[in-house]
Amino acid sequence: MFFSRPKALKDKGLLSMNARNVKYIGTYNPRHLFPNVDNKLKTKKLAEKHQIAVPKLLGVIKHQFEVKKIDTILKPLDAFVIKPASGSTGKGILVITGKQASEFFGVDGHSIQLPDIKKHVSNILSGLYSLGGKPDTAMIEALVHFDPVFDQYSYQGVPDIRVIVFQGYPVMAMLRLSTKASKGKANLHQGAVGVGICIATGKSIKAVQFNKHIKKHPDTKIAFDKLAIPHWQNLLRLAASCYELTQLGYIGIDIVLDKQEGPQILELNARPGLAIQIANGKGLAPRLEYIEKETASRSVNERVTFSQQMFSN
Repeated sequence: MFFSRPKALKDKGLLSMNARNVKYIGTYNPRHLFPNVDNKLKTKKLAEKHQIAVPKLLGVIKHQFEVKKIDTILKPLDAFVIKPASGSTGKGILVITGKQASEFFGVDGHSIQLPDIKKHVSNILSGLYSLGGKPDTAMIEALVHFDPVFDQYSYQGVPDIRVIVFQGYPVMAMLRLSTKASKGKANLHQGAVGVGICIATGKSIKAVQFNKHIKKHPDTKIAFDKLAIPHWQNLLRLAASCYELTQLGYIGIDIVLDKQEGPQILELNARPGLAIQIANGKGLAPRLEYIEKETASRSVNERVTFSQQMFSN
C-alpha cells in the first residue's frame, strides 16, 4: 500500500473518506442537485443546454416495450456505446467498435449478435446495473475515438482524465488507462492504471496500479515519464465550467479526448473517489483548505490560471 502509516497520511495531507463525506460533499454538494449528475441522461441534456462538449446522444430506451426500437436506432451505426443512465463504476457499459452485416463487434473483437444487445438493454431497464437496483434508462451514444497520443499507453479501452474541481477550481487530476487486467475498462478497482497529472503542465507525475507504483504500462511496456496530455488548457476550462453547470462545490469530472472533437465530458460524479491522491503522491486536503480561504470572485479562465499557479507538482 502506498500510504500506510498514520503519520505518513497526515504529512501527505491525505483526505480521508470521512472528511470527504462530511466536510466537502456534505457541506458543498446540496442533495437536491445530485440527480443532475447521478443520472447520466440528465447530465448530458444539461451539458448540451449549456453548450458543453459531450459525446453525441444517439438514442434513448426508457421502457421494455421500446427495446424493439433498437433495430431502427442501430441500423445506421457502425460504432456506439450503450450505458445505463444511473449506473456506477462502469457497470453495464457495452462498447461496440464495429459492424459487419448484422454482426457487431466488441472492444476485444468478439462477436455480439443483435439479440444479445437487446438482452443487455433489457437488463439495463430492469435495474441490473443501476444504483439500488431501481428501473433504469438505456442510453446509446457516439463512440469516442480517442486521441492517438494514448495509443501506446492503453490496452483496448478509451482512456479518460479525472479532474477534481472544488468551488470551480481544478485541484487535482489523473489519467486512467485500461489494461488487460481491467478488461479494457478505465476502472482502477479492476486493475486500470492511474497516472497522476500535474495541474500546471498536463504532464505525468507518477503512475500506480493496484495501489503500487509502476513506471511502465503493464501490457504495452511503454514508460510514463514522457506522457503529456494535449489540449490541457481547454480540458481544464471544460472541467472548471462544470461548477456553473452543476452548482456542486466538490465534484469529479471525467473527460475523454476525441481525436476530432477534442476534450469531451464523459461523466460527472458528486462523490468522486480518493485514489487520485495515490496516483499523484499528494493529498487533497491542503489544496481544498487553500481554496476554502479564497474569497475573490473569478471567471472560469481566471480560476484555471489560479489553480495552475498554485498547484504545480
